[in-house]
Amino acid sequence: MFDDDFKKALQMLPNKEKDKLILRLLRRDLKLAQRLHFELIDTDSVTDKRAKIKKEIIRNIQEASKRYYSPGYLLMDMREISGKITEHVDTTKDKSGEIILNCLMIRGLLEQNNEHIAKAKRDKAQTFSVYIIARMFKILILIQKQHSDLHIEFRDDIQAIGQLISKNDNLMQTAIHHGLDVNWLIQFEIPDNIEDIHKNLRKHGFLK
Repeated sequence: MFDDDFKKALQMLPNKEKDKLILRLLRRDLKLAQRLHFELIDTDSVTDKRAKIKKEIIRNIQEASKRYYSPGYLLMDMREISGKITEHVDTTKDKSGEIILNCLMIRGLLEQNNEHIAKAKRDKAQTFSVYIIARMFKILILIQKQHSDLHIEFRDDIQAIGQLISKNDNLMQTAIHHGLDVNWLIQFEIPDNIEDIHKNLRKHGFLK
């Protein structure tokens, strides 16, 4: 990205000047600042951070479910929770936690709202349903990239989510239309080429 001459010139800068540049860059890049703060100063481990955000997600799910109004409003709550997960992963690089936290979000929201979503008119639930199915593809791809010995850690959540989707006609119809075989979840049998399947579906306009 940067040529060697530029790198050498940066290395030759006085330390005070380097410090000023670093602080200026960090003000412009919040993700980098949070990442460095975690690595250099924060006393919490990745596991500690994950435990904290788990509690926050559970609280958010409960609050969103209590005020349920429509799949559209639930989707807004879901996007907010998803943003917190993304921030956690950007900060900690917690790849396993990315799967666990996304499963927690989806399973929790469906367990508490599945009946509402199933009763909603198809067009009202469509955007929410596509989001769920697209997110499940992402989770399966992330699991496939983990070492096979770790897959067992995610089985219960994936199977539970599969069962919840199977009981919801809006979600099932969306899954079928967008190429997600719910049996992959229920039986916890992820195709080896799941990423290629996902890319091909996206190429043909699905999962959007």
